[in-house]
Amino acid sequence: MRKDLLIAESELNRVQLMDEWEAAKEWHHTLSAGARVAGSVASAVALVASGVRAFRSKRGSPNGAEGSWLQPLIKGAGVIATLCGGFRLRSGDQKKK
Repeated sequence: MRKDLLIAESELNRVQLMDEWEAAKEWHHTLSAGARVAGSVASAVALVASGVRAFRSKRGSPNGAEGSWLQPLIKGAGVIATLCGGFRLRSGDQKKK
């Protein structure tokens, strides 16, 4: 009887582990999708900011000074796009395995 109880407990633990594994996979999928969206948004922001910067430099003041908010925006968007690109590459590598 003790052996049967241990086998039943083992089976319950296996089922619980499989449920937790599926939940972890879904969490990872959601996180990866969020990173892809953030990367796409950051890329679009960087593209728009670059366009604004190019437009302002052509129309800007004679001494070439630009607003102080634009440069950090472009750099930040570039960093976010780079980080999200790394997440995409890693998640793609894991899907192949």
